Amino acid sequence: MLLGSTSVATANTDKIIQSEDENRDEILITVSEKSYQNRVQNDPLNSPHPIPWEWIINSHSELTTKEDSKLRYYRSPSLISPDGKYAAYSRIKLELDSELFRSISNSIIFIENLETGDLQTIESDSIGDKSQQVTERPGKIAILIPISWSETSDRLLSRLFAGYFSTTDASDWAVIWDKNTNKVVTLSPDEDSYTHAILMGWSENNPDRVLFSAGILGEEDWPVWSVRTDGHTILANDDRATVYGRE
Repeated sequence: MLLGSTSVATANTDKIIQSEDENRDEILITVSEKSYQNRVQNDPLNSPHPIPWEWIINSHSELTTKEDSKLRYYRSPSLISPDGKYAAYSRIKLELDSELFRSISNSIIFIENLETGDLQTIESDSIGDKSQQVTERPGKIAILIPISWSETSDRLLSRLFAGYFSTTDASDWAVIWDKNTNKVVTLSPDEDSYTHAILMGWSENNPDRVLFSAGILGEEDWPVWSVRTDGHTILANDDRATVYGRE
C-alpha cells in the first residue's frame, strides 16, 4: 500500500471534537477514548496497534486551497500502567501541504506520574540511532504511540512508525523507556531479509524481549523475530506477543 493511498476507508468522525484558531491556522483534534476503541482503525502495515491513519488521510482531504500548509494535532487515548501510577499518551503533529507527499508528521509521547504530576517526554525526531531513522525531507512520517507497559510497570513499549508519504517506504521500530534509568532504547530486527517490520508487543516467553513480524511486501507468512534490548535477534515463530495496561 502506498502511504497516502485513497483506498483507505473514511473514518466515522461523529465523535471528533474539533476547535480552530483562525489566527494561527491550526486545528486541534481530540478523540475520546470510547470512540477510539469502538472504531476499526486502518493501518498502513496492518498493525495490531494502529496509528490514526484515517485521521491523517481525512485531514489532508479536507484541504480546500493550495496556500500555506496547515497544522493539526491529534491526542491519543492514555495508556495506564498496571500499577495505576503512570499514564502515557501521544500528541501527533501533522503539517499539511496541498500535496500529501510534501506533508510531514511527527509526534511526542508524554509520560505522566499520576501521583506527582511530573511529565517525561519522548520525541520521535530525537530518539535512537539516527542511522535507523528516515532522513529529514518533505513527506517524512515519524509517529510514536504507546502500546504497552511492562507487567511490572517499570518500562513503556511504544511503536515508532517511520517512513514517507506516498511511498511504500515504511517500517516499525520498538521504543522502550525505562522508568528506573530514564533512558530510551530503539530496536528493530537485526536481519537483512525483510523490507518492512511490524511491532507486535512484548515476548510472552521472554519478557525482556519484543516481537516483530517482518518480511517483504507482497509475500505471505512473515516470520516472527524476538529482539533483545541490545539488538540480539532470534527467530520466534512459536512465541506470542503480549501487552499490558488499560485505556
